[in-house]
Amino acid sequence: MTYANRREAGDALATYLDAYAGRADVIVLGLVRGGVPVAARVASALRAPLDVLVVRKLGVPWAPEVAFGALGPGGVAVHNPEVESRLSPADVADVVDAEGDELVRREAAYRAGRPPLDLAGRVAIIVDDGLATGATARAAVAVARGLGAASVVVAVPVGAADSVQLLQAEADEVICPLIPDHFGAVSRFYRSFPQTSDDEVITLLSKPS
Repeated sequence: MTYANRREAGDALATYLDAYAGRADVIVLGLVRGGVPVAARVASALRAPLDVLVVRKLGVPWAPEVAFGALGPGGVAVHNPEVESRLSPADVADVVDAEGDELVRREAAYRAGRPPLDLAGRVAIIVDDGLATGATARAAVAVARGLGAASVVVAVPVGAADSVQLLQAEADEVICPLIPDHFGAVSRFYRSFPQTSDDEVITLLSKPS
């Protein structure tokens, strides 16, 4: 099974989220950048507001996929002390500074005058275009909880089995309709999988919900 593109994947994913349709407490959050086109279709189907969750994973310098924490909007920071304890304070500071600068840049670009993200008491449905290692999605769950979400749902069109299993221990619910026996990469499950640009994200976010 493959999806034609992110839009089709979003439409397919939305059919698994019927229980959240029309609810006033639901907000759909696209992970930048590739998750936003998927999230836009989900939000439209659920009649829910669309927003963006900018998360910057704090990766170990010599193994960036291994996260020692994450940064989110509003000064939210989550840490994994077990991993962070293996790094020098200087290494930690360098990564936090670099990722903090990038988070500020992306927040300024994507929010473009929109109010700060407020998840207090909301059901946050975090959407990405796929789940490979799951590190960014797991960081996003932690950030959403730090922003006060009452419940956190992760919804992806396709995911690696071990990553889905790990995420199920951290999110309140994980929706993933396609869990292939041999994963490889997210792009394998899309016939068209171009890079999502900043301009595309901004355009999608500017459309009325």
